[in-house]
Amino acid sequence: MTEQEMSPRLAELGQLTGIDVGGETSIDGDVVASVVGWATSETAGVSSLGDNSVRRTLVERVGASQSKARGVSVEAGRREAILDIDLRILYGYSIPEVVIDVRQNVANRLLEVCGLIAKEINVAVVGIDFPDRAPGRVD
Repeated sequence: MTEQEMSPRLAELGQLTGIDVGGETSIDGDVVASVVGWATSETAGVSSLGDNSVRRTLVERVGASQSKARGVSVEAGRREAILDIDLRILYGYSIPEVVIDVRQNVANRLLEVCGLIAKEINVAVVGIDFPDRAPGRVD
């Protein structure tokens, strides 16, 4: 194509405001689980996802899925997601309040980041973590 032929074509392309390109988008369950982990870590009173490290290691070694072993199970469709979350709560926080906050934050982050509507968020509190206490001093 010569420069004379390209000039009108470039001018024509410059006038286009937007090009609609079709296609299908899918978001992997591990991505959704990562967003859930991020959202729960932002919530006050949440110690960690999943069970204690010994049980997690055993579950991973016998071949369970990593996301479930880490405390999140995801069933995601094109527009909606169903989540099962295992949480450890910090001692001193109200479990019902933390669970409500987790559900709200996870639903908001899923919609914001992935465009998914949280149809169901099932939360299992699998433990309570006590804050580290300084060792006592003997005088």
